[in-house]
Parts: sequence; structure tokens; C-alpha cells
Amino acid sequence: MDLVQPRSPRELAAVRSWDANDPLRQFRERFDLPPNVVYLDGNSLGALPRATRQRIADVVAHEWGTGLIRSWNDADWIGAPRRVGDKIAGLIGAAAGEVIVADSTSANLFKLVHVALAARPGRREVLSEPGNFCTDLYVIEGALRGMPGRSLRLEPAERLIECISEDTALVVLTHVHYKSAAMHDMRAITARAHEKGALVLWDLSHSVGALQVDLNGCDADFAVGCGYKYLNGGPGAPAFLFVAQRHLAGSVSPLSGWMGHARPFDFVDPYAPAPGIERFLCGTPPVLGVLSLECGVDLLLEAGTAALQAKSEGLCQLFITLVEEMCGGHDLRLLSPTDARQRGSHLAYAHPNGYAVMRALIDRGVIGDFRAPDCLRFGLVPLYTRYEDVWHAVATLRDVLQTQCWSEPRYAVRAAVT
Repeated sequence: MDLVQPRSPRELAAVRSWDANDPLRQFRERFDLPPNVVYLDGNSLGALPRATRQRIADVVAHEWGTGLIRSWNDADWIGAPRRVGDKIAGLIGAAAGEVIVADSTSANLFKLVHVALAARPGRREVLSEPGNFCTDLYVIEGALRGMPGRSLRLEPAERLIECISEDTALVVLTHVHYKSAAMHDMRAITARAHEKGALVLWDLSHSVGALQVDLNGCDADFAVGCGYKYLNGGPGAPAFLFVAQRHLAGSVSPLSGWMGHARPFDFVDPYAPAPGIERFLCGTPPVLGVLSLECGVDLLLEAGTAALQAKSEGLCQLFITLVEEMCGGHDLRLLSPTDARQRGSHLAYAHPNGYAVMRALIDRGVIGDFRAPDCLRFGLVPLYTRYEDVWHAVATLRDVLQTQCWSEPRYAVRAAVT
């Protein structure tokens, strides 16, 4: 269906003027976005950069098709994980040689949990919060199964910092909460953990590429993040991990694959870790995925993290204001912080029939997503979301709520992916 249109031309005049003066406006044209769709799910899967389409076509036709195996050297496929990692470092306040592209966020989290616990052998506790992204908790539990005497402790966000103790080996937190978009104070939590002798591992999946992150400025120890959300690397894009330079020499990955070896093409039997961040590689890099990710990262570096965060805050504030003005009295409850300093780049609203409401929105061209039990999520991606898109999204939400079209039985049928 078509998007809800303004009732009068003046209703959109202000937001269109913001778009006209947006310093990031030219980036939208560098993405493939379907017409008559407002895409507000880039916090889950980023849109396709146009450069990616051409880059991968060239890689397939020439580097793979003609170069064949020679392209590991001639096209520097072998150096791509480190090269793209160094670029991501520029988005998260890290230095060259502290970030590598490898594997999935889950696999990287597993590696770094093991490394951190090995560095704190006398401490029993890994500390996180209930409701943290489920795979993070699952991976921690899996890592701890082979470590008798170690346990996972969950404390609410508001109490977490005071619960860091001399028995805490590692604090594992998602910087921006996947559901509510609430943002932890990275500097304060890291400082408190260090006061108590603990280490901290940050999951940046919902912040990198939309917000300013300063890992070294906060004296962070470890971090992971995914490549398919704001980094626009494509579905299943490879992830990345960060290890502060001061920890590198003493860190050995528990997944000691051949690409992490100091001399992988010597093919010797004993394992010797590579001297730098490459020691956290495991199997053969997924070249097409890494090169797709590089295209998205290049766009973000060109835009700059300060401009990205400023626009993120503007988009979110407009969405909140319009929902208050247009959608009052329809059982919507904002779950995200109202203070931009405490919030990521998506917004979450609770509604008793949240799944059906989101399905009705998607049918009308506004694509967000749903998180159980009742949460509608709307991702405001600074690179390609317009202020006008926000207006259309909220106007369509108003229409769905007012008409109660969400009550059609077909919208209650759960798809495999929500």
C-alpha cells in the first residue's frame, strides 16, 4: 500500500527544510532503497550501498573469475581482515592494529570471554544484566561450562556498577541495549571495573556506525560488534573484535585456527599465535563478506561519527515528538530513554498488540521490526533516513492505530523472523 500522505502541504514543510539542510543528505543517494518504502530496520539489517553492488560484481568477475587463487596476493584478499579492521577502528576510537574482522559476533565474544577470564584466574564472576541480548548470555554460559568455579551473575542496569567487586573477573555489556536502546555509560563502568581489578567486554553491535564511540578514550579492554547493522555489510556479514594494545601480547584465542598462526603457510604442527591482532583470526576469511563490509565502512568514515550522532539525535527526537502529537491515546508506551545522551539510534515502543501493529505497518510500506513480548522497534539510520521518512512513518502508525487495521487475523500469524 502507499504511505500515508500529508493532509496539507504545510505539514511537511519543516521536516523537508531539515532534509534540505542536512549535511548528510547526499549519502541517501548512495544506497539502493526501494520506492514508496520507509526503511526503519537498519538497526537490524543495513541497506545496500550502491558501491557494494559494483564492488562485488568486479570481485566476482575479475578477482575471482580471472585472478582465481592469485587474488589472495594480487588483490590482497589475505590482508582484507586487518585492512577493514583498521578502518573500523576509526569508527570506534581504536588504534590501527587493535581491530580485526573475523567470524561472527558470537564467536568473537566467545574468544574474548576466554581471554579475559584467563587474565583474571583468581576471580569467579562474570557480571552482566538480565535482558542483555540473548546470544551474549548464551555464549557466556557456554564459555563457563568448562570452567568450574566460574559463574554468571546478572544484575539490573541501575545496580550493575555498584555490584562490580573484587570477585568480578569480567563485565560483559551491550553498549546500546538491543531492545530499549538504553545506552550504558562506557567510561564510568569501565573505570569502576578497573578500580576493582576487573576487565570489561563491550558489545558495540547497536552503536557502531550510528554513534560516537571512544574505546581508547574510555580505556576499554575488549569489544565486539557485528557488520550487518549500521555498518551495512549485508546479511550475515562478518563481525569484528577489538583488543586494547596493552592486552594483545598476553592474549591467546581459544579458537586457534590456522589463519591466526604466526606463519600460516609454513604448515607446521605446533600452534604459535601471530604477533598482533591477527592472532584472533581462525578459519579462512569470507572474502566476499569482508569486501562488502568494507564498502559500508568507507561510507561511514566519509560521513564522520560526529555528524552521524548529531543526525541520529535529531531523527529520534522528531520521532518521539510526532508520536506524542499524532498517536496519543492508542496504548503506545515509549521504552527508550528520552535523553539523547542515554540512547542509541533506534526507538522502542510497547503496545499490547505490538506484533500485529508492526505487520500492518510493514504492509503499508513502513518497515520496522518486533521484539517479544510487545516491542515495536524503529531504527533511525543517519546515513539514509530522512526527516521526511520519520513524518511518513509516524503518520502511517497513526493511521494503523486509528483504523485498528492491525486486528485483521492475518496480522496475528507469526512469521519465522520477527
